[in-house]
Amino acid sequence: MSPRGVAIPDVRERLFAAAERVLAREGTAGLTNRSVTEEAGCAKGLLYNHFADLDDFVAQLVLDRFARIAAEVGPLPDRAGSGSVHENLAAAALAMLGTSGPAIAAAAVSRHEVAQRVARSWADGAPGPGAVEDAMTRYLEAEQRLGRVAQGADCPMLALAVTGTVHHLLMHPGPQPQDSAPLIRRLITALVATPDGSTASP
Repeated sequence: MSPRGVAIPDVRERLFAAAERVLAREGTAGLTNRSVTEEAGCAKGLLYNHFADLDDFVAQLVLDRFARIAAEVGPLPDRAGSGSVHENLAAAALAMLGTSGPAIAAAAVSRHEVAQRVARSWADGAPGPGAVEDAMTRYLEAEQRLGRVAQGADCPMLALAVTGTVHHLLMHPGPQPQDSAPLIRRLITALVATPDGSTASP
């Protein structure tokens, strides 16, 4: 345990990573100030030195992890014209699930105040699922202009269908993240048609 009075580098990330481990092991019921700080190996008061309360901590955890996902998926439109359309979309969708995605999503709705804070932040422009959906839309439109997605495809609706399915997988018990790849690929193959109207991979 870090001694009292000694600065801890990247303390927010240390606490966030500890919270992810607690969530994976004990679920949302086990997420407390004590469980997080003990998991992080630091003093119990440290969390409250950096966050207003536990709700603030959980909300910031959710926002941070979704911001990371949005940053990872953000360059997707730049991949237009390279690789497989289906695989590029699948990689973006699976980034939303991640190894801790379901646990983070559960934390977002486990506490009413957390859900409200996260929703307000996203409404105010914080990067979240909407940013991922927008990146997918712009990617599909770019591929459409290159002739790798059928001209009649409704790109915004395709992006919504993919992100909506991922949201369902995040919020409801189902396959583990590592088991979701075949399901995501099957969905994208069924949705995204090639210019000749088939659903075979471009």
